[in-house]
Amino acid sequence: MNHKLLKFKTIFKNQPSFVHRYLSSNSKGYLATNEPVLDFKRNSPEATRVHQTLKDFLGRKNDTNDALFEVPIVIGDKEIRTDSVQYQPLPFDHQTKLARFYHADKALLGQAIENCLQNRADWENSSFDYRASIMLKAADRITNEGRAEILASTMLGQAKTVYQAEIDAACELADFLRFNVQFLYEHLKYKPLNSDENTINNMYLRGIEGFVAAIAPFNFTAISGHLATAPALMGNVVLWKPSDTAVFSSYLVYKILRECGLPAGVINFVPSGGPDFGETITSSANLAGINFTGSVPTFRWLWKKVGENLENYRTFPRLGGECGGKNFHLVHESADIESAAVATVRSAFEFSGQKCSACSRLYVPESKWPQMKEKMVALLKELQIDSPLNFETFTSAVIDERSFDKISNYIEYGKNNNKLITGGYYNKSTGFYVYPTIFETKDPKDRLMREEIFGPVLTVFKYKETEFNQVVDLVDTTTPYALTGSIFAKDEQVMKSVKLRLRQACGNLYLNDKSTGSVVNQQPFGGARLSGTNDKPGSPGYLLKWTSPLSVKESLVAQTTVKHASML
Repeated sequence: MNHKLLKFKTIFKNQPSFVHRYLSSNSKGYLATNEPVLDFKRNSPEATRVHQTLKDFLGRKNDTNDALFEVPIVIGDKEIRTDSVQYQPLPFDHQTKLARFYHADKALLGQAIENCLQNRADWENSSFDYRASIMLKAADRITNEGRAEILASTMLGQAKTVYQAEIDAACELADFLRFNVQFLYEHLKYKPLNSDENTINNMYLRGIEGFVAAIAPFNFTAISGHLATAPALMGNVVLWKPSDTAVFSSYLVYKILRECGLPAGVINFVPSGGPDFGETITSSANLAGINFTGSVPTFRWLWKKVGENLENYRTFPRLGGECGGKNFHLVHESADIESAAVATVRSAFEFSGQKCSACSRLYVPESKWPQMKEKMVALLKELQIDSPLNFETFTSAVIDERSFDKISNYIEYGKNNNKLITGGYYNKSTGFYVYPTIFETKDPKDRLMREEIFGPVLTVFKYKETEFNQVVDLVDTTTPYALTGSIFAKDEQVMKSVKLRLRQACGNLYLNDKSTGSVVNQQPFGGARLSGTNDKPGSPGYLLKWTSPLSVKESLVAQTTVKHASML
C-alpha cells in the first residue's frame, strides 16, 4: 500500500451512509502517489504469480464449457443472461474463447437506467469520504491480491504483453482511482468568500441530475474502469458499456468495485450492441452525460443524437470524448538520431500501434534518414512478435478480425503506392498477427499520413533540411486530429520555436521523448480537434466535468428595509 488516507469522516460499510455530504470542507484530504511499475524479471515473485494465474485461467478449458469464463449483465444486484450470446476470443489464439457474455437489448437497458435512477439519491447524498474509501480499497485490491488476475485478464483478452498490461490494468487504473480521490479533496478545500460576519457562503459539489453513460474502448482496461468510476466518485450513477473485445477485464474491475463496497445499482454493467445502447441512452430524458472513448464517427453520431433530443432532456447532457489521433514524431537535423529511432519504434509498435497516442507519421531530415532507418530496422529484427504468454514478446496480435482486415488493407495500399521499408506481412490463421510495418512516402499528404490506422503501421516522409519550416506547417495541417506529438531536437531555439508553432497540433506534446506513455497526474491526457474534448483525465479539472455545483448563501440577520442607501 503506497498511500495514506489522512482523514475519514464515515465508517466504511457496504451500503451508503446517510450522513450529509460535506462540501467546502475542512478535511485534511488525501495524498496519492503513482503506483510503482513491477519489472516481471524471470523467476521474480510477480512473474511467477502471473504465469500461474495465466495457467489457471487457461486450465479452465474443457469439453463442457464453450468459453473459459462467463460474464453476465448486472443490473442492481441481479445477474442477467439473454439469448443474445456473444464471445470474446483470445486475439492471439482466436479458436479459444475467453468469455461468453450477453448483450442487453433496449428493454433491459431501460431497466438499467431506471435502476440507476432509483439508487441515485442515496448515492449522491452519501459522504465523499465513503465514496473515496471504496475507490481506494479497490485500488489496493487491484495492486495487491488482485494484480495477477487483472493482468492475466488483460493479457489474454487484449493480447497485451505483461509489461503493457502492468502499466495499464494495474498501475494506471490504480492511479486514476487514487489521484481522483486526491483531486476531489483538493476541490473540497475551496471555500467561497464571506463578505461580512453576517453572511455564510458555501458551494456544494452535487452529482448531475440523471445518469451518466460510460462507453469504453478495448485498448486500456484502465480507461474502461476510469470512464465509469470518475463520475461515480462525484455522486453520479452510471451505465457502463464495456467493449465487446475487452469485456472480461472490465468485468473483473466491476467485480472488484462491488466487492470493495460499491452499492448495487450505482454502476450497472451492461454489455450491449452499440446502436441499441446509443439509441437508448440518447432517447432518455434523464441522460446527464456521456463519458466516451472510441472512434470519431461514433462520437459524432452520439453528439448528433443528443442534439436531436435536446428539447427532451431534464438537463443539458455533459459530453466528454477521446477519439484517437494521427500522431507525429518530428525529427530536426540537430536531434539525437539514435534516441529518436528507439523512441519511434516504441511509440509506433508497442501494443501493435493500438494506443491512441501511438506514432504513425514520422518526419525526418533527408540526410539523417539512412541512419535512422538502419537503426529502426535493426531494432525491429531483434524484437519478438508472438503470444503474450511468452514474457519475451515485444508485441502480439491486434484485437480482432475487423481490425486485422482494416490494417492489412492499409498495408496493401501502402505496398502499391509507397515504398515498403520493413514488414508488410500479416497472418490470421491462428491469431490476428500484423508485423510492424514501415513505409516511406514521397507524398506528405498520402492517406497513410492522414488517416488513423490504429495498427503497427508507420509512414515516413523525409524532407530537405532547407524545408524544415514548411514541414512544421505540414505537421500541423495534414490531419484533422490533435492528440499527441513529439519533437526531437538539440537546438534550443528550434525547439522553442517549433513548440510554439505546434501548440494546437496536439494535446500532449513530448520533447525528445516518444509520443506514448502518459502517466496520471504527470502528463494528463487528451487532445483537441477531432481527437476529442480534451478534458484531461488524470488532472484535477476532469472531475468537475461530472459535478453540478450548488452555491448557497445564508444570511444571519433579518431583512429590514427595501431602500438602498442612495434612496435615504
